[in-house]
This record gives sequence, C-alpha cells and structure tokens, in this order.
Amino acid sequence: MITVVTGTSTGVGKTIATAALAVVTPDVLVVKPVQTGAADGDSDAREVRRLTGVRVQEWTTLDEPLAPDTAARRQGVAIPSVAAYAERLLALPDPNLVVEGAGGLLVRLDTDGRTLLDLAAALAARIEVEVVVVVAAGLGTLNHTELTVDALRRRGLEVRGLVIGAWPDSPGLAEQCNLEDLQRIAPLIAVLPAGAGALQRDAFVAAAPDWFRPPPSTSG
Repeated sequence: MITVVTGTSTGVGKTIATAALAVVTPDVLVVKPVQTGAADGDSDAREVRRLTGVRVQEWTTLDEPLAPDTAARRQGVAIPSVAAYAERLLALPDPNLVVEGAGGLLVRLDTDGRTLLDLAAALAARIEVEVVVVVAAGLGTLNHTELTVDALRRRGLEVRGLVIGAWPDSPGLAEQCNLEDLQRIAPLIAVLPAGAGALQRDAFVAAAPDWFRPPPSTSG
C-alpha cells in the first residue's frame, strides 16, 4: 500500500500530518521524493524522523524554497522525471509507504510539467494507492479542498480522507463550521492540534493515535 500525502497549499501542516500517519501505519517507510529549501536547512524527512523515529528517505534536494521545477531551473541542475520517481517507489520492498509531496497537488515536480497528481496516478496503475489531503481549518479551505479532491477523483484516485493540519486552540465560527462542512467533501480522518510539531518524540507518538478519532460534531 502506498499512501500519498498532499496538501491544499503549502504551509497547511503536511509534514506533521505525514508524521502522524507514520505513527499509525505499521512497518512504514516515509519517502520525500523532492525537497526544496535545502540551503535553508529544510528537510521534511528529517522532521518526520525527529517526531516519530520511523525510517525515512529523502531523494532529490534543491536549494531554494520554490516549486521543484523552478528551483531546479534556477539552480541549473537536472532532476528526475515523475516516471523515474514512480519506478523507484515501486521498487522499494517496504510493505507500507507514505509519500509526502511538495507543496500542493499540482505543483510541478519535474521539468516536464508532471505533478504529484501524475505520480499518484502512475503508481495507482500498478499498486494500491490512497491519497490523504491535508487542509487548513479557516476561511478559504472549502474551496481549496473541493478543487484538490475533485482533481484527484477525476483521475480515478481514491481519497482516503482529509486531515486538518492545525486546529486552533480557540476556533472561531469559520473553523467550527468548516469542521462539519469539510466532511461533505471527503471523510475527515484526523484533526491535528496547532503546535503538534513542537512536541518531543515520545509525546508526539503517544498523542498521534488520538488525532485520528472521529471529530466531535459542532451542530446542535
């Protein structure tokens, strides 16, 4: 099984959600095919490792915190194609893979204009794939989530569900309404508290399974 993790945008908590998924997935390997911002020390795989202790792999690294094709072009380096990433993932012997994308679903991962959507579709043609979409809690999230989920379903990809990447300590009206409205789009499988990424490993691993319990209803 391959679980592909994407987000409705950058900064929605995709890496922390990836780490939480890794905690509740047995015999897991987390793969970050493309990491940008390496010159600033960014490493999502290293962050997942810090939070969980699971095995991780990070493949292509690019200096600037930009879309991978843009970062590669500015850096003057060649990067693998999405097809090459798919073959490398399929060759891994691990029973469960969690693959974290870069940015949103349609960010270009290679210089041919292929995206995480193309990678997920290529994998799904040969192995069971499910996609988890990490979303924001506040205003704007419904539109972004609808667009992302619609793009996945148009390609015939299974959307396992949504993860709210950072639930505020004091949610406002928009967040409270979105908690239910998001579930009209796809199942809401987890709600991560804001600040979860600041936890130490033991606390993160202990808390993560509870984040995957059904969210409380706000109606009434």
